[in-house]
Amino acid sequence: MIVVDANVIAYLLIQGDRTTQAEGVLKRDADWAAPSLWRSEFRNVLALCLRKGLLTLADAQLLCQEAESLMQGREYDVASAQVLNLVAASTLSAHDCEYVALAQDLGVRLVTSDRKLSRAFPATVLPMEAFAP
Repeated sequence: MIVVDANVIAYLLIQGDRTTQAEGVLKRDADWAAPSLWRSEFRNVLALCLRKGLLTLADAQLLCQEAESLMQGREYDVASAQVLNLVAASTLSAHDCEYVALAQDLGVRLVTSDRKLSRAFPATVLPMEAFAP
């Protein structure tokens, strides 16, 4: 099992430069987990794609359904105190720290493309390219 952030989910489902890499992550470990927050962050990615004309509304809705299906039963709540402890120990947002908190709770690694996360918590976070080169 690994924790992934919304960007990894987006890279997997929205065809682009990093899709192959995200597919490699899924191939190496298909047991993905994420804090419930991933849904809102994924919707924000879809909103940006809609506004840029990269996706139609129908496409965005279908991708949202695919993502929800992929992550069904793999979403977790995290303790606010733990998130705030991580915020206090770093310069990261509470959103980012939710992913780290979940990985620490589950005793697994967080796989992400976010370099700030990797630098702030190297014992917990692995860059996508290191996990699935």
